[in-house]
Amino acid sequence: MAALRTRVGSILQGLHSFSKLPRSTLDVRFDVCVTQVRLRGRIPPTPRFRHPIWHVRKERAHYPENLTAENKQFIQETISKDYGPPVVAHGVKTYDSPLKNIEKIEPVEWFPGIRRTSTIAKKIGIQPLWLNNGTRVMTTLLQIVDNHVIKYNPPDQVIPLRRRHKAIPKKVLGKFGALVVGAESADPQEFTKEYCGLFRESGLPPKRKLARFLISPEAVLPPGTPLTAMHYRVGDYIDATGFTIQRGFQGVMKRWGFKGMRATHGVTKTHRRPGNIGAGLKHRVWPGKKMPGHMGGRHRTLRGLKILRINTDYNVLYVIGQNIPGAINSYIYVHDSLCHHRWVRNTKDAWPLPTYIPKDTEAEIPENIYAPDVHPFDAPSITYEIADTPVVRTGAKIAKAKGAKK
Repeated sequence: MAALRTRVGSILQGLHSFSKLPRSTLDVRFDVCVTQVRLRGRIPPTPRFRHPIWHVRKERAHYPENLTAENKQFIQETISKDYGPPVVAHGVKTYDSPLKNIEKIEPVEWFPGIRRTSTIAKKIGIQPLWLNNGTRVMTTLLQIVDNHVIKYNPPDQVIPLRRRHKAIPKKVLGKFGALVVGAESADPQEFTKEYCGLFRESGLPPKRKLARFLISPEAVLPPGTPLTAMHYRVGDYIDATGFTIQRGFQGVMKRWGFKGMRATHGVTKTHRRPGNIGAGLKHRVWPGKKMPGHMGGRHRTLRGLKILRINTDYNVLYVIGQNIPGAINSYIYVHDSLCHHRWVRNTKDAWPLPTYIPKDTEAEIPENIYAPDVHPFDAPSITYEIADTPVVRTGAKIAKAKGAKK
């Protein structure tokens, strides 16, 4: 015990003498600070689902501000002064804001490989239509909700999106620009100040949904340009991209459509199971085997969908098919079809470029526009014709008539 006390005393005495060293000596001793980093080679990368540090936050925290009725009225008057009074246009709540710095749009001549902007729509339901030959087809209603152009980035300023499996080809990066489109105007009080600043250049109220579409530099649109259902035509083909419905963990019968086992005759507790998952000679399960797992919650694209009807009053597209990904009231991205057998081959069949431009001499647009092979609801479905055909009498009828006269 005495030896331990002596040892501790000598250590403390050494530290006391060390503290009396000149300042220059201390600088030399403590100038370099090394931090140990463990598992440097095995640090996982930054998760891809996180936003970058420069990402603008959209929603803000709502606190009980306890505003009086006069203060609330003053805020609404300020918003109406900047963005216009709230109105309901084409079935959507928005603001009657005058477009600022809007430029005149000139039509563009079509050439092979040109790409124009896409739109943001809402899936509002399904409805049947009938063709001229009596065939009943199901259609999905996509409403283009208050779309406006927000910003354009030239090809040299486009930042490519990060993909997990494959990289974007370099020839695409310098070929197309990026057009930012917003949908569904909302109250500025719901968003942060930084997010509302994104719309200052276009002079529009903040949008609930923003999307970026790659377009050709020749098909650029100025900020503030509205996009309606007339951006498309009946008979054209589109591609619809949406976020599939979350189904959670599902079995093979619901996830992959398996038939399942028999209900009786020796089947015990395997009615909804997948059955054998072996691979024959190799004692393993091959990658890609259809097994139970998470279903839904992924971006999926349905290609080659034909537009059968357009309602210009509410900006609704009637698209053939009822399996467009997404739930009701979910956002759908509507693109021009990229299917090779649906491409535009000549200038005669080209879409309106860069978008639909109304003309002064053009007649009033009808409320409903139908494809040539679709039967309109207001048209008669059954017609009767009275034909003047001669009465033909058979021999039996002539003999009967003569007998009646006698």
